[in-house]
Amino acid sequence: MNIIFIGKRGRQTRTFKPGSPSVILGAVLALTIIPSLTFYSGYFTATQIFPDQEKTLLSAWQGEMDVQREEIATARQKVDEDIDALALRLGELQAKVIRLDALGERLTEIAKLDRGEFDFSTPPAMGGPENTAVEDSITVPDFIESLESLSKQVDDRSDQLGLLETMLMSRNLEDEVSPAGRPIKRGWISSYYGMRTDPFTGRREHHKGMDLAGKDGSDVISVGAGVVTWAGDRYGYGKLVEVNHGNGYATRYGHSKQLLVEVGDAVKKGQVLALMGSTGRSTGPHVHFEVLYKGKAVDPKKYILAAR
Repeated sequence: MNIIFIGKRGRQTRTFKPGSPSVILGAVLALTIIPSLTFYSGYFTATQIFPDQEKTLLSAWQGEMDVQREEIATARQKVDEDIDALALRLGELQAKVIRLDALGERLTEIAKLDRGEFDFSTPPAMGGPENTAVEDSITVPDFIESLESLSKQVDDRSDQLGLLETMLMSRNLEDEVSPAGRPIKRGWISSYYGMRTDPFTGRREHHKGMDLAGKDGSDVISVGAGVVTWAGDRYGYGKLVEVNHGNGYATRYGHSKQLLVEVGDAVKKGQVLALMGSTGRSTGPHVHFEVLYKGKAVDPKKYILAAR
């Protein structure tokens, strides 16, 4: 089959065969190259017409991303600061709890309480049935408020326990320094305080102390904590030890065989001061025990009985 093209006025004609190379080449050009040229020419025209709008859009996107980055960095910094603050508060509470544990241990010892009842090395015993109601998780503000409330409670308890410790220590110190108990470990009362017949003259006289007899060389002990104000020979007393306990009280221990303390020594309650003897004006091994209050001798009996 041939395709015939007729020119103007029918004078010229041209014949093409569809299978010829020239016809095929023309068809390929019409279907591929021409549309491609049309697309690229349109794209080029568009990029030339709208370049400012594209740059503006990209700049806006970049700005929005920068803002979001700054917000994320700020949020992370705030979270880090909050965590650091909570860690600091937690450390303070831990230090306070350690102090309270140590204070509780001291109070247990001072008050002579049962350690099994007040064991500060283990958590307090607690329990109860499970609550089936569903509760919301605690929020950060509620958690911080609870932490501050707990810190205040710990401070209050610390102050209260500190005051209690001071009171107990004062009471314990008062018990230690106040004269109480017998000045010997073994022996018997050979003469009471008050009027008696003098063993040397046979006359009635006032006995200023109490005599407690025992084995020669046995221990003579202090009935209270204090400071030694006399340790040596004194007329009538033989070898004498005198201890000042404060608060107006003092005690004397006479007729000792040997003195084991010196003037200025600080002694504890129950400490051995001397060895029993019969020095001075004495008929046998014993200790002449006197209790003085504000410089005046008083009956030692009530102080001996006070320790029972």
